[in-house]
Amino acid sequence: MKKEKTGKKRVVITTTILLLLIVVICFLFIPLFKNLKFGLDLQGGFEVLYKAESIDGSKMTNEKLTATYKTLSKRIDSLGVSEPEIILEGTDKIRVKLAGVSNPEEARSQLSTVATLSFRDTDDNLLMSSEVLQAGGAKIGQDSAGNPAVALSVKDKDKFYEVTNKVKDYGTGKNLIVIWLDYNALTDSYAKEGSLCGSSESNCLSAATVSQGFASDVIIQGNFTEDEVSNLVDLINSGSLPSKLKEISSKTVGASFGDETLEKTLIAGIIGVISIILILIYIYHFAGFISATSMMIYTILVFFVFWVVGGVLTLPGIAALVLGIGMAVDSNVITFARIKDELYKGKSLPSAFKEGSKSSISSIVDANLTTLIVAIIMFIFGESSIKGFATMLIITVVVTMFTMVFLTRILLKLFVNTNYFNDKTNLFLKVKKEDIPNVSKNEQVKVIPFKNTNFLKHKNLCLCLSILIIVCGCIMFAVKGLNLGIDYQSGTEITISTTEKLTDKAIKSDLKELQLTSTEINRDDEEISIRLAVALDGDQVKDVNKFFEDKYDAKVNIGVISNVVKKELIKNALISVLIALLGIIVYVSFRFKLSYAVAGVVTLVHDVLIVFALFTLLRLEISSMFIAAILAIIGYSINDTIVTFDRIRENLHKEESKKLSTERFIEICNESIRQTFSRTIYTSVTTILPVVFLILLGSNEIFTFNMAMLFGLIAGTYSSIFIATTLFIFLEKKNLNKPKKAKRIYTDEFEEKKVKGINC
Repeated sequence: MKKEKTGKKRVVITTTILLLLIVVICFLFIPLFKNLKFGLDLQGGFEVLYKAESIDGSKMTNEKLTATYKTLSKRIDSLGVSEPEIILEGTDKIRVKLAGVSNPEEARSQLSTVATLSFRDTDDNLLMSSEVLQAGGAKIGQDSAGNPAVALSVKDKDKFYEVTNKVKDYGTGKNLIVIWLDYNALTDSYAKEGSLCGSSESNCLSAATVSQGFASDVIIQGNFTEDEVSNLVDLINSGSLPSKLKEISSKTVGASFGDETLEKTLIAGIIGVISIILILIYIYHFAGFISATSMMIYTILVFFVFWVVGGVLTLPGIAALVLGIGMAVDSNVITFARIKDELYKGKSLPSAFKEGSKSSISSIVDANLTTLIVAIIMFIFGESSIKGFATMLIITVVVTMFTMVFLTRILLKLFVNTNYFNDKTNLFLKVKKEDIPNVSKNEQVKVIPFKNTNFLKHKNLCLCLSILIIVCGCIMFAVKGLNLGIDYQSGTEITISTTEKLTDKAIKSDLKELQLTSTEINRDDEEISIRLAVALDGDQVKDVNKFFEDKYDAKVNIGVISNVVKKELIKNALISVLIALLGIIVYVSFRFKLSYAVAGVVTLVHDVLIVFALFTLLRLEISSMFIAAILAIIGYSINDTIVTFDRIRENLHKEESKKLSTERFIEICNESIRQTFSRTIYTSVTTILPVVFLILLGSNEIFTFNMAMLFGLIAGTYSSIFIATTLFIFLEKKNLNKPKKAKRIYTDEFEEKKVKGINC
C-alpha cells in the first residue's frame, strides 16, 4: 500500500511538471512565431524570376550572374525590405522574393533597370560613364604594399587620361573621382554621402584620390579588406556589363490578401492539432497525453529550428508542418501498438514497454528515412514554394526522430518506473486488465484485434477497383486532357477577392477595356480566378492590378509564368518523381529485399495514378504545388507500406526453420496486416484530419495541394493494406522454400546460428 502511494505521488509530481512545461511552451510559441520570417503569400509582396542576358550576345557566366546578384542585393537595400530573398537558379536565372514590400511596381522598375556605373567629381558632375572600362574588367588586385585593391581594365585610355589629368589639378580634397552605381540626382550627393562610400547605405561605391593622369589600367586602393574588394569588384562589373534582366515570371500578393491567408491557415492548423490531441488521449488515455505533450514540444522545436536556419515560412511550409505532425504521431502510434502486443502476450507493463519500444525502432527509422529521401530530392530539384515545403519537411523528419522517439520514450519510462500503472494498464494505454492473459496459468490471449478479418480475401476485387479508377481517369484524360494550372501552361492568372457580385459578363467587359481576353473564369466564394493565355509584362501587371483595385476595392493577386519557366517546371517535376522512386528502390532493397522494393514502388505508382485519375475526373487543377503533394504522398505512402512490410519480415523470420506452404505464407501476410491495421487507421486519421481542416477552413492558395494530399493519404492507406501486400505475395511466392533465398531474406538469426556451427 505504501509503495502504491509513493508511486501515485511520483505520478502527480511528474504530471504537474509536464503541465507546467505545456504552459511554458504555449508562452514561448507566441514570440517565436512572431519572430519568424513570413513569405509573401502570408504577408503580401512581390516575387519575380529574371533571366539574365548579355546585350552583346556573349555567354552569361557564373561570374556575371554573381555580379548581377550583388547589384540586385544593393538595390533591394534601398527599397527598405527587411527580409528579401535572392536565389540563383541554374546558370542564368535569378529569383527575387520581396515579402512585405509596400510598392511592388516600384520594386519591379528598380530591379529590372540595367545597372549604371558612373564616375563623378565631388560636386556630382559626370566625368565618365562605364563605357571607358572593359566589360567585366574589374578584378581583385594588390597595391604596391601588397594590400587588397581593385584593378580596373581601361578600354578608352584617351578618355581616361583626359579626365584623370584634369581631376589631379582640382586641389586637395577635390582631386577625387567618385564611383557611383545607379546614381540618382534627386537623392544622391557626395557632400551628404561621402563618409558612407563603400557601405550598403549608399550608392557611392568608392572615392579614389587622383594624383596624376593615367593612360593605362589602374588600381583603386584604400583600407580595403579582401571581402570589401571582392564586393566592390562585383558591383563595378555589374555596372559596366552590357547585361539586361528579362522577366520570365512574377507574382504579386496584396498585404491584406496575405494577412487573410495567414489567419485562415493558422485557424485550420490549430483546429487540426487540437483534434489530433483529443484523438490521441481518447485512443491511448495517459500515454496519449504524453504523446500530445511531445507533439507540442515537437511543434515548437520545428519552428525554433526553422528560425535558426533562417527559413521563410510559406503556405506550403505550414502544410508540410501539419503533414509532419500527423507523420510524427505515427512514431508514437507504432510504439504504442508494439507495447500493446507485448501486453496481450501476458507481459508486465515494464517488460512490455521495454520490448515494445525496442521492436518498434526498425519500423520508425525506416519509415522516416524514406520520407527524408523524398524531402531531400524535393529540396534539390524543386523551385520556390516546393523548396520551402521540402525544407520544412526535412526539419519535421529530423525533429520527429528526437522528440517522438527519444523524448516520448523518456517521458513514458518516467511514469512506467513509478510502478503506479502496473495494474492500471487501461488508464495507461487503454488495455483492460482482464484482456491480459496470465502466462503462469497458461491462459490464452483473450483479445486479438481483427483476429477474424481476412484482408486478402478480396485482393483481386481491390485490384480491379484500382484499375477501374485509373482506366476511367485515362479515358477522361484522352477526352479532355488535364486541367493544367498556370505553372504548366504559361500565361497569367489573376485572382480577385471582392465583396461585390461580379458576373462573367462584367469581367469580360473589364478585360476588353484592358485589351485582354480570358481563356477561363472560375469562382470560389468571394474569389474569382481569371486565366489569360498571354504572359503580362511589368507595366501590364501594374495596370491590371490598379484597375481592379480601384474599380471594385478588390484584393488582387497576379501570377505570371512564361513558356521558358513552364518547360523547366515540367522537366524538374518529372526528374524529381523519377529520382524519388529510384531512391526508394535502392533504400528499401538495401534494408529489406528487392521484392519488397518493387512491390513498394509499384504501390507508389498506383497511388500517384489514383490521384491523377481523381484530379482528371473531378477537373481539379494541376499546378507546381500538386507535384509537391505527389512527392509528399510518395514519402507518406512508402512510410505506411514499410510498417506493414516490417511486420511481414518479422513474422517470416519466426517461421524461417519451417517449410512454408503458399497458404501459410499468405496467412502470415494476412496476420501482419491484422497486427498493423489499428496503427494504419489511427495514423491515417490523425494525418488526414488536419488536411481536411485546411481544405475546409484554409486558404484557396493551397486548396488543390490539400485535395491531392487527401486523395493520396486515402489511396496510401488503402494500398498499404490491400495492394502492397498482394503485390509482394505475387513476387515472393516463387521464392518460397528456396534455401539460399530463405537464408538471405528471412532471418538474420538463422545466419548467426549457421556461423556458430549450430544445426538449424
